[in-house]
Amino acid sequence: SASPRSSAKMAAPLAPLVLLLALGRPALSGVQATEGAAAAPHRRFEYKYSFKGPHLVQADGTVPFWVHTGNAIPSADQIRITTSLKSQKGSVWTKNKSIFEYWEVEVTFRVTGRGRIGADGLAIWFTEEQGLEGPVFGAADKWNGVGIFFDSFDNDGKKNNPGVIVVGNNGKLLYDHQNDGSTQALASCQRDFRNKPYPVRVKITYYQKTLTVLINNGFTPDKEDYEFCAKVEDMVLPSQGYFGISAATGGLADDHDVLSFLTFQLTEPGKEAPTPDAEIPQKDKEKYQEEFEHFQQELDKKKEEFQKEHPDVQGQPGKLFELSFTEDVFETVSDRELRQIFEGQNRIHLEIKQLNRQLDMILDEQRKYVSAVTEEIAKRGAGFPGQQGQVSQQEIETVVKTQEEVIRQVKEIRSSVTDALRSISGAQHPGSAGVYETTQHFNDIKEHLHVVKRDIEHLVQRSTSSSEKQKCPELPPFPSCLSTMHFFIFVAVQTVLFIGYVMYR
Repeated sequence: SASPRSSAKMAAPLAPLVLLLALGRPALSGVQATEGAAAAPHRRFEYKYSFKGPHLVQADGTVPFWVHTGNAIPSADQIRITTSLKSQKGSVWTKNKSIFEYWEVEVTFRVTGRGRIGADGLAIWFTEEQGLEGPVFGAADKWNGVGIFFDSFDNDGKKNNPGVIVVGNNGKLLYDHQNDGSTQALASCQRDFRNKPYPVRVKITYYQKTLTVLINNGFTPDKEDYEFCAKVEDMVLPSQGYFGISAATGGLADDHDVLSFLTFQLTEPGKEAPTPDAEIPQKDKEKYQEEFEHFQQELDKKKEEFQKEHPDVQGQPGKLFELSFTEDVFETVSDRELRQIFEGQNRIHLEIKQLNRQLDMILDEQRKYVSAVTEEIAKRGAGFPGQQGQVSQQEIETVVKTQEEVIRQVKEIRSSVTDALRSISGAQHPGSAGVYETTQHFNDIKEHLHVVKRDIEHLVQRSTSSSEKQKCPELPPFPSCLSTMHFFIFVAVQTVLFIGYVMYR
């Protein structure tokens, strides 16, 4: 915002134009406020299409309301879709079709592996039929619906992986593995989701025939720190379908773990949501009651065993707590250093994102000023040629050139910030072999911030002093020198004295 004011100083007659543009800002803010105040859809959690730990698995190894196939391994707090072994396939699907038209899912997962490159990837599905097993990330091909693919292996050699790809299908197309689905992708973005310090979170929204994908890159524990990834408009999906998540490995391997899959029904404002199923089937009720009684009996047995093994702590819950949780209270030196590194990276990441947003706002303002000034020049040049008191063409061109220079400088600053942000996003999980890499990332970030600071200082100096001519420093006074005559006299006297001294010796 400093650049428009310095430009107004350069050309005082353009003050009315700047005032006119300034008066236009509240109207723009009002429009944005109106858009932001638009009624959001009603969200209702659907437990029959969701899962989340702990106590995720029942005694028989199944997940309530879900079915798992292939190499998927459910546990108490997550579902491991595939292990880090070669040629693995697994998937988990809802048992029943959804009964709502619009929906939103929030998926939390981890993709970890020891290799620098992983394979093959993970997929989130909404299809008309269950794709229990197949060649597309562990699920069936020729699906009718949409798949959001988290592809970690670069099949086409274009160095655009890991990435997120949205692919739709009408039940007749074969997935293009060789080109990583680029020929069939409706939208995509490049994101690294492997080996992150925190679980990666994805929010997929289908509302009013628009599919939106937001992603949390796993560098921050903030659950709401999402970034825009992809958007597909005018997308028609089946009115009812199955939700699923699948994964596969090939010659390379990763662990693909899903921590939670939360589904929400979206209802347009003013419309009543479909009534949920009022009662759970009697068969399921009896099964859940039996499971509860079994867990209660197991808990009572463990209590009795613990009391027999520790008779000295009976009636003393403080000691019991101390015996059970002392190890979890304190952290080791390595854990503390690792936590501090992650917190520092998170703060730097948030600061650079904020700076990037501010630079975008400045760039938009500068573009508006340049376009407004250009239009005013065209109007006045066509309607009032040669009018007295009019701003000279040279002054207006100077202002326009200054604004264009400001835009160019801001673009350069934005590119520097983007490079710094990319460096942070590319940081890997620090370990025994990653300390040097983390230090190198911090040095790169520091260097980029210095570049941003230097560019901003140069931009401010150039804007404030563009109308003043720089004065050259005055030359120092020329030193007084010995004349030629005095020099020869001095040499002659010195020679006579030297000869006399020699003769005397």
